[in-house]
Amino acid sequence: MSTDTDVIVDPDTYLTNIPHAVFARLRTNHAVVWMDEPAVPLWPTGPGFWGVLRHAEIKQVMRDPATYSSYARATQISDPPNDKALDFTRQMMLNQDPPRHSRLRRMLASAFTPRAIARLEDRIAAWAGELVDRVADDGHCDFAELAADLPLQTLAEVFGVPQQDRWLMYDWSNRVIGYQDPEYASSAKAGADGSTDMARRALALRPAPDANGYLPDQRTREGMPDLYGYAHDLAELKRREPGEDVMSNLVTAGVTTAEFENMFWLLSVAGNETLRNGLPGGMYALLANPDEYRRVVADRSLLPGAVEEMLRWWSPVMRFRRTATVDTELGGREVRAGDKVVVWFSSGNRDERVFADPDRFDVTRAQNDHLAFGHGPHYCIGAHLAKAQMRALFTAVFDRLGVVAPAGDVVRLRSNFQHGVKHLPIGW
Repeated sequence: MSTDTDVIVDPDTYLTNIPHAVFARLRTNHAVVWMDEPAVPLWPTGPGFWGVLRHAEIKQVMRDPATYSSYARATQISDPPNDKALDFTRQMMLNQDPPRHSRLRRMLASAFTPRAIARLEDRIAAWAGELVDRVADDGHCDFAELAADLPLQTLAEVFGVPQQDRWLMYDWSNRVIGYQDPEYASSAKAGADGSTDMARRALALRPAPDANGYLPDQRTREGMPDLYGYAHDLAELKRREPGEDVMSNLVTAGVTTAEFENMFWLLSVAGNETLRNGLPGGMYALLANPDEYRRVVADRSLLPGAVEEMLRWWSPVMRFRRTATVDTELGGREVRAGDKVVVWFSSGNRDERVFADPDRFDVTRAQNDHLAFGHGPHYCIGAHLAKAQMRALFTAVFDRLGVVAPAGDVVRLRSNFQHGVKHLPIGW
C-alpha cells in the first residue's frame, strides 16, 4: 500500500494533479519528512531524501547555500550517473554556489532588470497579440501549444538566436524536462526548419534513442550533442558579430566556451520550460475558477495580482534538491552531511501558515509571498520577464477572445519536477 510520501514522489501522481491534500496532511505535523525514492520507470535507485514541506523551512534552505549546497551533487533528486557527469553538471550556474554562481549571475543581471524588460514589453505584447489573432476565427485551440511559442520568441530575441531556430529550444526542453514522461523521453520534435547553418548542423547531431526507445541522459554533454553543437556555433557567431543580446554580452564579458555553452543550456531550457508550463497553468486556474476569470476580465487592474496568484496556485516548478554539507537541524529533524534535501515549492505555496484559504484561487490576494521563482541566491533571474509575458498573453486573450471555456481534457506531463501541461483544449 502506498504511503503519503510514495504518492508525492511517484511521477504518475502528477498525471492527474499535484497531491495537495497529501501535502497538507503531512504539513500538519511535520515541516520536514523522510521520502523514499520511487521504484518506477525512468528513475534511478537512490537512498531517499528529506522533503521540506513548509514555507519557512523552504526559505531557510534556499537562502543558506553554505549548509544546503547546489554544487555538491547538483539540483535534481537523482544523482548524476558518474563523476564525469557530475563534473559536467557542476559547470552550470543552476548547480553552483556563491561566489562562482554570483559571478555568472552578475553577467546576466543587466538583461533581466525591470527597466530592461520594460523595453521589451511592446514587442512581447505584439507577439502575444499575433499568436491569439492566428486562432481567433477558429473558435478553439490547444492553449498549451499556442502558449509555447511566446517564450520561444521572447528568448530568441533576448539571447540573439535567429527566430527561425527557436523551436530547437522547444525540443531541447522536452527532452530535458520531460525525462520522466515516455512521450518526451523517447522521441524528439524536429522543431526548427533548418533554415540557418547552425540549425542544420545541430539537427544532424540529434541523438538516436537506445534499444529501449529512450534518449541518452540529458544531464551529460553526450546526451545533448545538438544543443552543445548549436551553442558552440552561436558563440563563434557572437564573437564575429556581437549584438546587444545576452549571449553577445557573455562573449564580450570573457566567459569561456564551456561556460557559454552551459549557460546556453540553462537559459534555453530553464528559461523556456517554466513559462511554457506557467502560461497554460494560469489558464487552467482561470477555467477552474470562472468567477475569478470574469473578475479579472472586467477589471484589468487585477491582472498583475492574478498573475502572481496563478504562479502560486499552479506552481510550475514543484521542487529542487540541495545536499547538506554539514550535520544540521531542519524543522526538528537531524540532517546529516551528505543527505539529500528537497524543497517542495508546490507544498510551500499552499502552506496555511502563510496563505489564508490556500487552496482558493483569489485574484485579489493581497499578501502573496509565493515561491514559484524560488528564494535566495538562486531566485529566478528571469522572473520579471516571465511575468511580463504572462500579462501580455492573458491581455491578448481577454481583448480578443473574452471568457473562454474548456473544450476537452487537460493532458499533464508525467513529472514530479515540472507541473507541466502538454495539451489544454479551449473554445470560445
